[in-house]
Amino acid sequence: MIEQLSWKIGGQQGEGVESTDRIFSTALNRLGYYLYGYRHFSSRIKGGHTNNKIRISTHPIRAISDDLDILVAFDQESIDLNAKELRAGGVIVADAKFSPVVPEGVEAQLFAVPITVIAEELGTSLMKNMVASGASWALLGLPIEVFNRAVEEEFGRKGAAVVEKNVEAVRRGAEFVLEQAGGPIEAFKLAEADGKQKLFMIGNEAMGLGSVAAGCRLMSAYPITPASEVMEYLIKKLPKFGGTVVQTEDEIAAVTMAIGANYGGVRTMTASAGPGLSLMMEAIGLSGMTETPLVIIDTQRGGPSTGLPTKQEQSDINALIYGTHGEIPKVVIAPSTIEECFYDMIEAFNIAEEYQVPVIVATDLQLSLGKQSCEPLDYKRIEIKRGKLIPLEQELAPTEPNKLFKRYEFTEDGVSPRVLPGAKHGIHHVTGVEHDEEGRPSESAVNRRKMMDKRLNKLGALRITDAVKSDGPSEPADLLIVSMGSTGGTINEAQSRLTQEGIATNHVTVRQMHPFPSDLLAPYLERASKVVVLENNATGQLANLIKQNVGYHDKIVNLLKYDGTPFLPSEVYQACKELKM
Repeated sequence: MIEQLSWKIGGQQGEGVESTDRIFSTALNRLGYYLYGYRHFSSRIKGGHTNNKIRISTHPIRAISDDLDILVAFDQESIDLNAKELRAGGVIVADAKFSPVVPEGVEAQLFAVPITVIAEELGTSLMKNMVASGASWALLGLPIEVFNRAVEEEFGRKGAAVVEKNVEAVRRGAEFVLEQAGGPIEAFKLAEADGKQKLFMIGNEAMGLGSVAAGCRLMSAYPITPASEVMEYLIKKLPKFGGTVVQTEDEIAAVTMAIGANYGGVRTMTASAGPGLSLMMEAIGLSGMTETPLVIIDTQRGGPSTGLPTKQEQSDINALIYGTHGEIPKVVIAPSTIEECFYDMIEAFNIAEEYQVPVIVATDLQLSLGKQSCEPLDYKRIEIKRGKLIPLEQELAPTEPNKLFKRYEFTEDGVSPRVLPGAKHGIHHVTGVEHDEEGRPSESAVNRRKMMDKRLNKLGALRITDAVKSDGPSEPADLLIVSMGSTGGTINEAQSRLTQEGIATNHVTVRQMHPFPSDLLAPYLERASKVVVLENNATGQLANLIKQNVGYHDKIVNLLKYDGTPFLPSEVYQACKELKM
């Protein structure tokens, strides 16, 4: 029996590829397997090649695989584009309707199944995805009852008759391919999973759940790939907790509404991607100047402009840190796992209110949309911290005649007391121009310097949880790999291969992008002879941050990928091996 296997389904967008993947992976999750998915799709609603790849394992995984065991194809294009990934002995399950052909040089067994014909015999060609699913599931020798339960969950709301027809489509697909293959394929029999309960979600869902757990009760946002799923998730969940989602006319309205709601005391957030973030920059400056808490999710995608809206990239770092004009305090966090997507949202809301600053949580498309297994979340870890927010029921001391509440009072830590609108004796000015302690506009040079120092110095000692996270061996190694975002699991797999060849490496993930945690990263760089900084962009933005804040220019080597696809373990392994040769 094998410990892991890779399965991919491909076809035209709108053909049911997504629902097939969803049901297939849900059934595997029910059995207790660890899963890691990657979705390749076009930036249009219908048409254009799309494929979903799932890696199935008996142990935790956080990367897509280099190769492929089973390819389910709805058209010849899916075979032509993806068959090269098949390992020797791999299998193609294809619709006989298009007379599938295995490309030259690919050593794979082809099962031509009358997928469309069977679906049409059952009433509609729309059920061809269930026929294909049944065929590929049967080759694994896994219990069909588990798959049928997943089908019932998917189609139950449409009534018993629809469920029955889809279950029949699964059965007929399974029977046909098993007759051709002579039973399940021995080489594809997975070892039994541990059977333990696991969550299975995308990063966007985890961030949405984290927002709810953090006390967020309003989201204002405009749809954009790959952030829309955060909004879609919260549309379903927030009303259950007395909250709501407002779809605004654009990203400018979304961020300014979030600022206004936070000023009113409601924990509010917005989510977008690079183009939307560009529109938000002036308002982010307003949040910084007025010291109003603000939480923004940026799901990075291929840029610039519309760029590659459905592809992987990590190229917003410079914009996140330096995009606003002028100088304001700002925090940028980059989660690297599904679990961190959840916990980081809670920390983001706390930091936003404790320090009264904008906080941006930056993911990348692979982490935002890649569906992965996740260990059960620990809700006991949740702690809500609202900083110096004065409750409405707390009585404030009356102000002197012609004086206002010192909303921007100079304090030792730079964080001023914050009142909610309507608080008795709490009246003050709020303006985007420079102001004094009461919020009154001021162009005094002395006041300007003091206010700038107050705002900019309050984040000096901030370090989020695991601001720099070490994933490798604790022993010093000559080669250090530094990364951010979703690439950690890929690097760990490459490290395992390098270790087998006697090449020792360490790996650290930078999770706090700004203010940069120089003091935490420097010891790792000091011990290493060579530092590989791995990132999905063309200009080495993380590497440049390290050089700017820590130094060690002579040790740093860039490993960059900016073609829209995630790093593969083999690519990282090969690049690091060449450096050590």
